[in-house]
Amino acid sequence: MPRTKTCNELLSLFSKLNRTWVLYAEMFRLKIKSSANEFLGFMEILGIKPTVVTYNTIIHGFCLRGRVGGAQMIFSAMKGRGVQPDSYTYGLLINGMCKERRLDEASGLFDKMLEIWLLPSAVTYNTLIDHYCNNGDLNRAFGYRDEMVKKGIMPTVSTYNLLIHELFMEGRVSEADCMVQEMEEKGMVPDAITYNILINGYCRSGNAKKASILRDEMLSKGIEPTKETYTSLIYVLSKRKRMKEADDLFEKILRQGVLPDLVMFNALIDGHCANGSMERAFSLLREMDKMNVHPDEVTYNTLMQGRCRARKVEEARKLLDEMKRRGIKPDYISYNALISGHSKRGDMNDAFKVRGEMLSIGFNPTLLTYNALIKGLCKNQEGDLAQGLLKDMVSRGITPDDSTYYSLIEGIENVEEFLRKGDSLSLSRCVLYFQL
Repeated sequence: MPRTKTCNELLSLFSKLNRTWVLYAEMFRLKIKSSANEFLGFMEILGIKPTVVTYNTIIHGFCLRGRVGGAQMIFSAMKGRGVQPDSYTYGLLINGMCKERRLDEASGLFDKMLEIWLLPSAVTYNTLIDHYCNNGDLNRAFGYRDEMVKKGIMPTVSTYNLLIHELFMEGRVSEADCMVQEMEEKGMVPDAITYNILINGYCRSGNAKKASILRDEMLSKGIEPTKETYTSLIYVLSKRKRMKEADDLFEKILRQGVLPDLVMFNALIDGHCANGSMERAFSLLREMDKMNVHPDEVTYNTLMQGRCRARKVEEARKLLDEMKRRGIKPDYISYNALISGHSKRGDMNDAFKVRGEMLSIGFNPTLLTYNALIKGLCKNQEGDLAQGLLKDMVSRGITPDDSTYYSLIEGIENVEEFLRKGDSLSLSRCVLYFQL
């Protein structure tokens, strides 16, 4: 990065060539010590009138720094000095507003842009589509896609990537397939991002076969799979209990010289814990340490849940202590794992002790906390205490679910009397009882 002194020497030279504004604007964009007001004032002293390019450079600099308010001030100043903003100016501001989640303002500015007959670029449309997708508003996102087509602006691969990704996120797989087909019909070549979105999407929907076919297609086209690609494949193989294939893929990644990251390790550890292969899960934790990949609370929560499933709650507790020694802060999931483990064994005193510990450090009990405790109490034939917990959870604004009521109905001796009291039991819950 050039020093201020270097830039000043260049400014002196450039001033003789009437090109000072170019360097000064670049200094501002690169965050080298200077200010927009200094820059504009310096230009006026030299008798150089700032152009739309000058203002765009400064606005870009403000937006890069996350100072959209400053960019808006420059925007007003340029109009006040008779310099008309162009489509690039509007695009910069719209992007900056979207990053600050000011979508309504961004949309309003976009409409003003259209009112003065400026044609937005595909990049500006993609910016709006991206942020409306992230906001879960696919209708608005598709609306902008349709509008750009009407104006003769061809959607790009990025446009399709954004929409396909959000369709997968919402579980609308068949519509995502149609978008892929539409891309192919328009002669667009999927890029690495497209393939990663598709592989991740099919993995989320449980279609391991389709995901593997796409991985092979990537390779055949010379597109190198990324860590995200492999992580998605490991995830779906793990969910399908195909752990040997997941391990084989992991070993293949290592042979290729790809360093696994935290997310990949967590996906593989989760699969082994879910399938009861705790020895392999802990060997992966040791591999993480060797590769200097630091575990997080997700890693330890997964291991704790695996231990608790095997009714080894004491060992799960040791993992909680190990987390703290490593400087990893346990979260409510960590404590819920222990509460659930103790409750499954019927060790309700220990379960309530963990809940007390959880409350003492500021974590409020969740639905999972109450369900685990109620199930444990009912298993121990302590229905009255379970009913008390039900009232407590409702008073805290936590809505019981089917699991709560299943546990209560199984654990309460006089169900008819309980139903007559109407302790927050709906008609559907009564029907559930009679089905049982």
